Amino acid sequence: MHHSFHRGCGRFADEDPRAFYFAHRRGRRFGVFAGGFDTGMGGRAFRAGRRLASGDLQLVLLALLADRPSHGYELIKALEERSGGFYSPSPGMVYPALTWLEEVGYASVAAEGAKKLYSITESGRAYLSENQDAADAMLDQLEHIGRKMARVREIFGGHEEEDEIIGAARDELRQALRAKRGAPAEEKSRIAAILKEAAARIRGRG
Repeated sequence: MHHSFHRGCGRFADEDPRAFYFAHRRGRRFGVFAGGFDTGMGGRAFRAGRRLASGDLQLVLLALLADRPSHGYELIKALEERSGGFYSPSPGMVYPALTWLEEVGYASVAAEGAKKLYSITESGRAYLSENQDAADAMLDQLEHIGRKMARVREIFGGHEEEDEIIGAARDELRQALRAKRGAPAEEKSRIAAILKEAAARIRGRG
């Protein structure tokens, strides 16, 4: 039933971390987070960008509540941590999903001052059991993304600001080269010499 879902995940799993990093920076969509990607789970699909369809988010939240009762912000934090910061749903997405779980009887709520503590009910456990494969697949994908993000940070040292500076310089160079299309051979030779010198200096040989 869920084979097509895992095949989609497999394409993501084979991504090189560097490709993952730059594609992530460009807003590329991955695996189950692909816009309109059909997971094969009864017609479920993940919405554009880093958003779970509402029904899938409700199921994921229910799976987290099965582990332990939680406040809304704790559930947001749990999803963010599992995905290495890649997926962090807004309160405007999470709280309506929790309200729905409460209204249909899958979750109960206990007031703790100004906070609400959500717990899974027996009806919720029965619903989760019926959809356990789908819930596990989505949570596994989040954890896989988290491992990829950790690998990305390891490769790039976590200095995203520096990478943005390099990216800006690269874009400027690309624009300069584009402006020189069709230049005379002498000008192209001059540009090639500049690029070779820059490459040598970057490698520390200049």
